[in-house]
Amino acid sequence: MRGEALMPMMPVTDSMFLLIETREHPMHVGGLQLFTPPEGAGPDHLRTLREDLLRNTDVRPLFRQRPARPVNTMGYLGWAEDDALDLDYHFRHSALPRPGRIRELLELTSRWHSTLLDRHRPLWEVHLVEGLNDGRFAMYSKVHHALLDGVSALRHLQSILSEDPAELSCPPPWGSRRPQPAGRRVPTSRSALLQGTTRVVRQLAGMAPAAVKIASEALREQRLTLPLQAPRTMLNVPIGGARRFAAQSWPLARVRDIATASGASRNDVILAMCAGALRDYLIEQRSLPDSPLVAMVPVSLRSRTDHGEAHGNQVGALLCDLGTNLSDPAERLAVISRSMSDGKRLFRQLSPLQILLLSAMNVAPLAASPVPGFVNNTPPPFNIVISNVPGPSRRMYWNGAGLDGIYPASVLLDGQALNITLTNNGDNLDFGITGCRRSVPHLQRLLIHLDTALAELESATR
Repeated sequence: MRGEALMPMMPVTDSMFLLIETREHPMHVGGLQLFTPPEGAGPDHLRTLREDLLRNTDVRPLFRQRPARPVNTMGYLGWAEDDALDLDYHFRHSALPRPGRIRELLELTSRWHSTLLDRHRPLWEVHLVEGLNDGRFAMYSKVHHALLDGVSALRHLQSILSEDPAELSCPPPWGSRRPQPAGRRVPTSRSALLQGTTRVVRQLAGMAPAAVKIASEALREQRLTLPLQAPRTMLNVPIGGARRFAAQSWPLARVRDIATASGASRNDVILAMCAGALRDYLIEQRSLPDSPLVAMVPVSLRSRTDHGEAHGNQVGALLCDLGTNLSDPAERLAVISRSMSDGKRLFRQLSPLQILLLSAMNVAPLAASPVPGFVNNTPPPFNIVISNVPGPSRRMYWNGAGLDGIYPASVLLDGQALNITLTNNGDNLDFGITGCRRSVPHLQRLLIHLDTALAELESATR
């Protein structure tokens, strides 16, 4: 029997990600990173790097966690610590088939992102990939959403990188720059639990005035985008377990210039870029609805002053009118900017718990998506998830290798066959597009449409 030690109870948000996971719905977040090897690296560089990193057994407690045995058929309530962690299993070395193009790398990433993580082990994998024809190497990693959300995962990645190309002692993907506690985590004290419960009760009592604010925005002023207002599209269908993944980078300066010229935020410009691409893609598929698409936009609830190691899930959900019914890119941008501004203004008036509850209302219809016939017979709560995750603002390195790209790979659910997630990386914006292999044909065409949409926004705001 594998060694294990009991750990504190699992938060409800974490257990839900385990409960809803099926073969068709893997619930892990992932990422593909591209690196330029350090100068003078030989053909054995990657093998040697992996061997050196495997000697580092100082593992963040998070990466030792695996689900404890379920208490009943409803799911898991606790984590267990794996005392027999097999790093050689979790940290793998692979090579691309010839000719070693990005195309082969993305196809391999698509396959890895389609498979479930083993619940008998800690819920993460990392793959080092050699064989790219331009001499670079890649790293694909995935971790279960019950352990980390996308923001947490990217923050952890940044924590093992360095701004110094000469630093050759960066931690491995399971490591940390902070000393790890020798002892196991202990349950929270009774007084701390009481304080936390009191705080939750106080915030729940504030839901009544919060509900009045929401009702005023949504009903009286008719400005807030609500769930189940989205049109049905080819993207809102039951999905299979196989994935396609596409990725590309664009200069951040181009988005910044459009934002300055239009008075919109950079994130609004990015949403308008995605809206233009979705409009062109659906026209190409002869599937553009008359009503505008609605995007769910995750919003991090972490404090900007929170510099601790990232863990868990702390994400709210805004709904945004994408204006895809409009042919003019400037008009689409104005609609998106107004929709996001209204949602953010409401969020500023709510407590973090109230924001979570409002967000839960926005995504609640997804909970019924596994019910047979539900997706095909009800309007989607929204059409797509578009997420902008903060990344490094400067050129970063990992053990001397330059980080060229960070391409997020995300979760899909029944009724949500497409996801666009991006991050800033130095002077670039790196887009990762995840789609259901069965439901989203010619996924790579979205990259062309994103490029076209960006150029159209530049022309419209000059």
